[in-house]
Amino acid sequence: MGIPKTGVFGLYDLIGIDLMADVLKSFIKELPETDDFQNVAKEIPLVKKLIETGYTGRKGKGGFYRMNKSDNKKVLEGINLETGEYSLSQKFNLGSEKMDIVGLINRKDKYGEYAWSVISRIIKYASSLVPGITDKFNDIDEAMRLGFNWSKGPFEMLKEIGVKNFFERIDKIENNKFLENLSQSKDENFYGERQQYTDLETLGKIKPRATKLDKNDSAEIYRFDDFNIVEFTTKANALDYDSMDSLKNATDKPLIIINEAMQFSAGVNLSYTMNFADKGDFKSIEKFVKYFQETCKHLKYSKYPVVSAPSGLALGGGFEVLCQSNFVASHTNIVVGLVETMVGLIPAGGGCKEMLWRWSQTEEAKNNPDYAPLKVFDIIGYAKTATSPIEAEPLKYLRPEDKKIMSRNSLLSVSKEIIQNNSEFTPPTECTFKLSGKNVYDKMLKMLEKLYNEKIILDHGMEVGKELAKVLSGGDTTLENTLSEDDLYKLELDAFMKLIETEKTQDRIKHTLKTGKPLVN
Repeated sequence: MGIPKTGVFGLYDLIGIDLMADVLKSFIKELPETDDFQNVAKEIPLVKKLIETGYTGRKGKGGFYRMNKSDNKKVLEGINLETGEYSLSQKFNLGSEKMDIVGLINRKDKYGEYAWSVISRIIKYASSLVPGITDKFNDIDEAMRLGFNWSKGPFEMLKEIGVKNFFERIDKIENNKFLENLSQSKDENFYGERQQYTDLETLGKIKPRATKLDKNDSAEIYRFDDFNIVEFTTKANALDYDSMDSLKNATDKPLIIINEAMQFSAGVNLSYTMNFADKGDFKSIEKFVKYFQETCKHLKYSKYPVVSAPSGLALGGGFEVLCQSNFVASHTNIVVGLVETMVGLIPAGGGCKEMLWRWSQTEEAKNNPDYAPLKVFDIIGYAKTATSPIEAEPLKYLRPEDKKIMSRNSLLSVSKEIIQNNSEFTPPTECTFKLSGKNVYDKMLKMLEKLYNEKIILDHGMEVGKELAKVLSGGDTTLENTLSEDDLYKLELDAFMKLIETEKTQDRIKHTLKTGKPLVN
């Protein structure tokens, strides 16, 4: 649905169930008696009992969810709304990897019925407030996006569902002037312009005027003015073969990679990868990783400039797309990093290579050939992340010349300005590397052995560390040899494939997909 991953009950726990009870009392007092919210803002016995027993949410003993211990491990438990008893909280796989409201409400199962019951009531309630609180319904959408972190407001949901489809399914709309008028006009283009409070060109505002060039299951390509836009569309904007296809096909013009979802990209789609691994189809995984590398290299050395405009998560593969773009216009609200070691893998889309190159340009690296490999080994090995551009720059996840922007609404206009200022763009010169091979590998091995002896890493952590060390040391090389970017890509691919074929890496991935947390093995 495009709302924050806490969901409704998790959000109650985060805010505080007792505080929410007070908020409801305030609503009851302030809203007119005829307001539909009066029908739901009533005291609920279960909530009353939770508050009385100290279950006020995360700040208390728990709430709708609580943390418990089982076999000396923390487990998340959820409450049964009928009995008040707790049991192990289960993650549900809806079989969809992208936000698709129409597909969701059309499902012929309990999930589809639930989604329609919630979304239809949200749309009915929001539209009942027009023109009571505002005659600009777009502002209600914007309040939900900015205030509650929804990626789509209720009227955008209505637009996506379609006016005809909505009225074929909705029940009573009496005394709702907005819906009554819309049901008569049947105007599928009722929405108008998004984000009316700003004159800035945002993605949401220009999309209706842009030409849609291509669309697949993972991304869309738009042409606006004389540049292209790629917008990822999967769940958390996770990357797969189709994502790479769109990036590669969009470089016939200057390109901006941007979206208005909560995440720029949380990385490669692990479910996509594991579907092949479960079948023992490692050739398909290898083909995908090669295509990922080929696409990222194509972005970096494209004839036209490529700008990435991240906001939210840009992790793993998402960061590899970002760091191999020619320019970056970053929102200040970002989380960036290479976190593959947590799932028993190493960055293989050029992340190792690019970080190695950035650190090799430092003064320290010019005096010590092992400085850059050891520095990157520390950053990637510990899966270090930065939660702002200020944290990202010292790690070299962002460069000093990368734009850092406070207002997310400015990302597109700044990216467009970068393109305009680089009309005489020349692709960068390909990188080369001088690495000491076994000499620096042995130093990395000593670091790993220390961590292993201190039980900070276990058996498989040692193996992952060794594979990372092989890549960053340059493999079988010496300082007399010159390695190309393709040599580094090959080292990344070999290490990735060796690890993905191990049962322990697959265990790590499955555990992360199931629990959202890393497995130490």
